[in-house]
Amino acid sequence: MRKTPRQQRARTTVESIFQAAAHILGQRGWAGFTTNEVAEAAGVSIGSLYQYFPNKLALAEALRERHLQDVLKALSPPDAWNHRSPTLVRLAEHVVDVVIAVHTADQPLHRVLLEDVPLASRASLRKFEAEYQLRYRMLIAASPGERDEERDAMAARVLAGAVEGVVHAAARRGELAAPALRSELMALVCAYLRRRR
Repeated sequence: MRKTPRQQRARTTVESIFQAAAHILGQRGWAGFTTNEVAEAAGVSIGSLYQYFPNKLALAEALRERHLQDVLKALSPPDAWNHRSPTLVRLAEHVVDVVIAVHTADQPLHRVLLEDVPLASRASLRKFEAEYQLRYRMLIAASPGERDEERDAMAARVLAGAVEGVVHAAARRGELAAPALRSELMALVCAYLRRRR
């Protein structure tokens, strides 16, 4: 974003732009996505849109950034885990359910973000990746078994890659709502965490 909205009216404008952009990008794809149409759908002038987003790639990248932040927020351990140790099944349920839920929110948009929109900035992706891996390291640390920092870090990368790969593939095929997906992904995560005991 070119600038951060400070006043409530500006935040409302930017939120309208985000909502319109998410809808249009999800429905029309990258090729059919234009800032003019987003501004019209959001009920703002094209000048107002350009105050915050210099072009359609910046707008799409801001949508991707929002999605990544939603993923990180969803993967944060529940406060209840600070007071008692969760079972292995509860750990797996938390990860599987929140990752599926955050990708189910707007499947057409996620498909376009995954397949069509070019990556504008690798720097923000690297920052996300570090935070994302940290969430899985917390999962590994909370699971039963002996701790080995190097192996735990690798285990976190392997588990994160497996869950991400399964969920993204299911999103591309429109299968995120399938009960069998949750069941099989739960089995995968539980089996992996049990093997590490």
